[in-house]
Amino acid sequence: MASRPDTDDYLNLFLNDIPLLDVRAPVEYAKGSFPGAENAPLMNDEERHRIGICYKEKGQDQAIELGHQLVAGDIKAQRIEAWKRFATRHPEGYLFCFRGGLRSRLTQQWIKDSGIDYPLIKGGYKALRRFLIDSLDQLIESQEFIVLSGRTGTGKTRVLLDLPNPVDLEGLANHRGSSFGRQVTPQPSQIDFENRLAIAMLKAHHQIGGPVYLEDESRLVGRCALPDRLRARMAASPLLVLEQTMEERIAIIRADYVESMLADYIARDGEEAGWLNFRDYLLSALERIRKRLGGERYQRLRHQMEQALDQQQSHGQLDGHHGWIESLLSDYYDPMYDYQLSHKQGRILIKGNPDSLREFARSRHLPQKY
Repeated sequence: MASRPDTDDYLNLFLNDIPLLDVRAPVEYAKGSFPGAENAPLMNDEERHRIGICYKEKGQDQAIELGHQLVAGDIKAQRIEAWKRFATRHPEGYLFCFRGGLRSRLTQQWIKDSGIDYPLIKGGYKALRRFLIDSLDQLIESQEFIVLSGRTGTGKTRVLLDLPNPVDLEGLANHRGSSFGRQVTPQPSQIDFENRLAIAMLKAHHQIGGPVYLEDESRLVGRCALPDRLRARMAASPLLVLEQTMEERIAIIRADYVESMLADYIARDGEEAGWLNFRDYLLSALERIRKRLGGERYQRLRHQMEQALDQQQSHGQLDGHHGWIESLLSDYYDPMYDYQLSHKQGRILIKGNPDSLREFARSRHLPQKY
């Protein structure tokens, strides 16, 4: 493998999805890393903990000596093999530790001793994270945003992804942004979400240009919080309002929250457990808004949902879901949305169906390459 220099070109790394080898301990990786980064640590959590105590009590030299004692023999060989496999699979990649210091340079040296020159990222995770935080702050201040709004069930995410320069906040958060929005796979940590968001904004700015389209979201998308500055900019940005008939909305809700979710649960858990977990998902989502629904309405909706689930399980029929979906939309979600929209009238650019919004966005999009 030809030798390549170490890098501090952080923008290039993120714009081009360069593979990254994260050699920090698993506990550090779990708190936050970057899309596509693979964790192959120099030290596991226990080793890192012990070395940290040694460093505080006896200094750097003793800590380094302990590290060499702990990561030696077969353990060292196994970790070097993991790094070599990564380097072979990703000859264009880079490795990093927390600050680009001792751990990454030691990893780099051990890989080199095994026959592979592999570059590191100067400044490590801390510098990459700082770059993303600063870039996101700058883009939030300078970028033009257009917000896609619409009642629940209008299929906003589907339309958003057809617009000229979208950033899918729900996709980045792995959550549909409502009490029913939980996905089968877990959400990212807050740090991971912020990193994903910053990278998506950088790509929207540098690779496409023009206004960035965002879906109207509250402060929290599941457990992931939008930056306050972004929420403030979105609250002042122009709106596209997506409109669909009630029949179309019911069909979209059923497809997304019943059919697709059941398929995802079965794919993950198998037929029997998947069905039980899907059933629990729907009933638990309704339970989460019980107080806001009120006791009587909650009990009625739960009864409808349980009947629909029983019918689906025994006969494979989905029509029973229409009743609770329509009632929840018309009696709960729509009044909240209509009240919120009443305070946004001066910001509306256009109201219409998916085709009209797509045509409007494309007609005014003027790409600006940077």
